[in-house]
Amino acid sequence: GSDELLRLGTGNDMEMATFSGLLTNLATDDDDDQVSRRKLQRKELYLEEEVCPVCHGTRLKEEALYFRIDGKNIAEVADMEISELHGWLCSLEDRLDTRSATIARDILRELCDRTEFLLDVGLDYLTLSRPTASLSGGESQRIRLATQIGSKLVNVLYILDEPSIGLHPRDNVKLINSLLELRDQGNSVMVVEHDAQTMLAADWLVDIGPGAGSQGGEICYNGPVPIRKGAGGSLTLDYLRGEKKIEVPAVRRSGNGKTLGLRGCCGNNLKNLDIDLPLGCFIGISGVSGSGKSTLIDDT
Repeated sequence: GSDELLRLGTGNDMEMATFSGLLTNLATDDDDDQVSRRKLQRKELYLEEEVCPVCHGTRLKEEALYFRIDGKNIAEVADMEISELHGWLCSLEDRLDTRSATIARDILRELCDRTEFLLDVGLDYLTLSRPTASLSGGESQRIRLATQIGSKLVNVLYILDEPSIGLHPRDNVKLINSLLELRDQGNSVMVVEHDAQTMLAADWLVDIGPGAGSQGGEICYNGPVPIRKGAGGSLTLDYLRGEKKIEVPAVRRSGNGKTLGLRGCCGNNLKNLDIDLPLGCFIGISGVSGSGKSTLIDDT
């Protein structure tokens, strides 16, 4: 984007010229800043993606693909889902000759442990070849968590800020179990969280309130979980103790009769999806982490 110096001509006739750069030219090509920004964001106008005819998208040299273990090269292994990969790794030693099994034993044990951590946080459907940019926020967070569990560190203080964001309640249980495993390894885990399931799974709860803004900033409760009746007072504690509940509305708004239709949605994990969204009402998009919620609503 910054100015570039270009050499023009050959030999003694060579001159220096200034070129502002492609991004700068694109950004200033139009007087309207918003139009320019939209042009830059639409990379498909200037970039064209094609699968390499030599490596077929593996991004590996042809020589690297010659080497095979149990009939599979490294690209084929990377394309396996974690659940399938874990089973293949754990049974591989039995299919190797004595010398190879001796060499691979410790490596295989480590790989089995690492893939098991990914299974424990509910990422059995991912592949190692999956582009990082296509991962959802919840998937990225659980990968980092699995990495920490796999590091086997002890006497570490982990501080997590709302780790349940983007997770389906089904995945919350896996996340909580992973946090408990970190604790059981000899670490301390401090979590800033609004999720009731996570708070009730904690050993100790510090509730700050009683409200927000000028109504907050006080310690309403600082003690063990479960919370005894009458200990502290705030909306959070009232709901955690079951003294207050959010009732499901008896009547739902039906909308204005119009719909917004999306056809053939196929970004990231979406599989040629057709959907009609009713207008004039409040719409919630739910699903497990990685099911395509953000891709459907934000991207498509």
